[in-house]
Amino acid sequence: MPEQTMESPTPEAGTVGDALLVVDDVTLRFGGVVALNEVAFEIRRGEILGLIGPNGAGKTTCFNVMTGVYTPTSGEIRFDGTRISGGKPHRINALGIARTFQNIRLFPEMTAMENVMVGADARHKTSVPGALFRLARVRPKPHELPDNQIKAGFAKVFGISRHALEERAGRRKSMEMLRFVGIADRAHELARNLPYGYQRRLEIARALATEPKLLCLDEPAAGFNPAEKADLMNLIRKIRDRGLTVLLIEHDMKLVMGVTDRLVVLEFGQKIAEGVPAEVARNPKVIAAYLGEPDDAAQA
Repeated sequence: MPEQTMESPTPEAGTVGDALLVVDDVTLRFGGVVALNEVAFEIRRGEILGLIGPNGAGKTTCFNVMTGVYTPTSGEIRFDGTRISGGKPHRINALGIARTFQNIRLFPEMTAMENVMVGADARHKTSVPGALFRLARVRPKPHELPDNQIKAGFAKVFGISRHALEERAGRRKSMEMLRFVGIADRAHELARNLPYGYQRRLEIARALATEPKLLCLDEPAAGFNPAEKADLMNLIRKIRDRGLTVLLIEHDMKLVMGVTDRLVVLEFGQKIAEGVPAEVARNPKVIAAYLGEPDDAAQA
């Protein structure tokens, strides 16, 4: 069977529970430093998978390899049956992987609505010249007609520019995402003026607007108080209930244990454990990685 590339997607969609993303013996070296060493795991369709480990374990580096920021030195990554190793970030996003960042990356001088519309624009088909000159016109569906009767009549006869329809749809989708994450009341405020917790939610809304199959959250609870963390857990469950798969990097073990279906644990760029949260929590290697070697092991 020929190898699939980013240009040759899987012909048949998988069923719930099969492997959506596969990290296959991925190694990443920066000169003489081995950041990831033959890391292998899979993310199953419809689950919430936690990727955990001490500081410097390689969690964000693994995210960056999966999303095209880094190209692995060896091994490969497959998403929905398509090899994405070494692909450009925008191409990987178009296939259905979206992410947030450990350090918030918003457009501070744009409103919350405009930030989310940037994500929605990722699914638009109008070219730059088409948007500038309104070249492509399409017949609108009844719900897409303007409210004004004269404009609606004109649109029925001559059509509407595809860019205008996409922009209108993008606004609707953006407001829907802002409602979903609970910050629709601040839709028209500049991103820089939003409270920290709202900025975190805004970044999630923007990622959701790209219509991903897999949402990767890099420490979304950083800086949150206990009440905000509880709200975030509920939001992550709601995202999964929409049919998305979630990959979560997080240091707060209470949050991780309370919201994930499975865990993968990294230490010094290597996978040391994988399984359901209760099982991983009892793993001696995981306990040693987080708490240090027990006295009897140190004396052996």
